[in-house]
Amino acid sequence: MKVMIDLNVILDVFQERHPYYHSSASVISKIFNKKLLGLLPSHAITTIYYITSKYSGKQNAAEAIDWILANFDIAEADKTSFLRARTMEINDFEDGVVATLAELKNCDFIITRNISDFKKSQVKALTPEEFLNMQTT
Repeated sequence: MKVMIDLNVILDVFQERHPYYHSSASVISKIFNKKLLGLLPSHAITTIYYITSKYSGKQNAAEAIDWILANFDIAEADKTSFLRARTMEINDFEDGVVATLAELKNCDFIITRNISDFKKSQVKALTPEEFLNMQTT
């Protein structure tokens, strides 16, 4: 199974944001253990570096990026994907890009805490909890 991971799920883990940490970490663990193919949108990489560097230092940010690159496939955004995102009926442009990349990369789901932002997405969005519950049933 292939899933697009929204930035908020990764940040839940890196920043240990409670009460979201446990379920987000469980999804990421499935990717780390190769039970799931995880993709991140390319624009998330620079955002993760910026936020991690700001709050934890450049060394931790570099290590975080190295870990991401070793464990995730990266969905690259190009002009066509940005144009497609602009035409989607999704209010947040960044979410439109995530939805577009998930569609182009044939993802089964988008894992996000903001499922309402992806109602118009061609790829179904699930919260980490919903995804984990689906895996156990």
